[in-house]
Amino acid sequence: MKSVLAKHIRASALAAAALAILAASPASSQELNALIWCDHADPALLQPFEEANGVKVNVKEFEGTGAGLALVEQSQPGDWDVMVIDSIDVRRGVEKGLFEPLPEDQLPFADLFPEVKLDNYTVIDGKRYGITEKFGYNTIAYNKEKVDPADMQSLASLIDPKYKGRIAIYDYYLPVIGMAALSIGKKTAELTEADLPAIRDVLMKMKGNAKLVGEIVASQTALGTGEVDILVGGGEFVTAGLAKENPALDFSIPKEGAVLWSQALAMFKDSKNKDLALKFIQYILSPEGQARLATSSCYWGMPANSKAALTEEEKKTLRFDEQPEFLARAQAYPAPDAALDKKMQDVWTEMLQAQ
Repeated sequence: MKSVLAKHIRASALAAAALAILAASPASSQELNALIWCDHADPALLQPFEEANGVKVNVKEFEGTGAGLALVEQSQPGDWDVMVIDSIDVRRGVEKGLFEPLPEDQLPFADLFPEVKLDNYTVIDGKRYGITEKFGYNTIAYNKEKVDPADMQSLASLIDPKYKGRIAIYDYYLPVIGMAALSIGKKTAELTEADLPAIRDVLMKMKGNAKLVGEIVASQTALGTGEVDILVGGGEFVTAGLAKENPALDFSIPKEGAVLWSQALAMFKDSKNKDLALKFIQYILSPEGQARLATSSCYWGMPANSKAALTEEEKKTLRFDEQPEFLARAQAYPAPDAALDKKMQDVWTEMLQAQ
């Protein structure tokens, strides 16, 4: 599944900057090779681990699970040590024989928010192959000075004529279809082809209200600059990083729910540095590593470890104390089989082309 965070702003520039800094660092006795999302390219996250262990971390950024797995297929066994992957896609990697089971007794599973462990996806045949490190929501992001915050507590507001021309829609079919499904009382894990006509109806009404449908950079920019007042599919990953420059931006978890995104770390079974790979995973899941990852310069998100060493201001921005309530209403990404996935994409394309 394509990552929800695949196109975050400044991703390529940040990755390039991180690589330049790493390349200029003194030679180390060991190196760790990591396939990552852009939030892991932040030197503020990597350098403390490198300095503490006298190692060099080489990172390769990719966009989405499919692209990541393609990179692995183009590589030699042992080229990579760790990988960031959508939590719900860990099973795909296991089915390809890529990942090593993780030692649960050496990782802080007891400190994770229970709802993001996602055992259905990360535990296969009794062995755990991935650990969720960061999560958030595809939901409603909005400018609280321009809209009634009370309206944002229901997905019905997205098709309310009062917001016509004031909405942007994130151009990624799975989370927005998930939101449309939630709005009509459907569970994202139980969607079938029979649900698509009703979902299509909701999407068409959303499109009728929309000023634009765009990838994450365009849609986030539209919200940040005031071109629109509401972003369908936005969340803390959009608003948190902009909070200082625009404190009017916020997000809601409506009464009908939101779509949960989560990313995990996995270790390659062919890694030549498994001890170091485990140390890296332990660092990322430590309270300090979690705080740095949650507030990465590429995009913010909720740390999976409830003991993350965030400041009170950072917790406030991420609405940390509200997470148990939010998680109780959140549902995982739709995970359709190939046939249903194609039909969902067809519905999405029809919505995009509607005038």
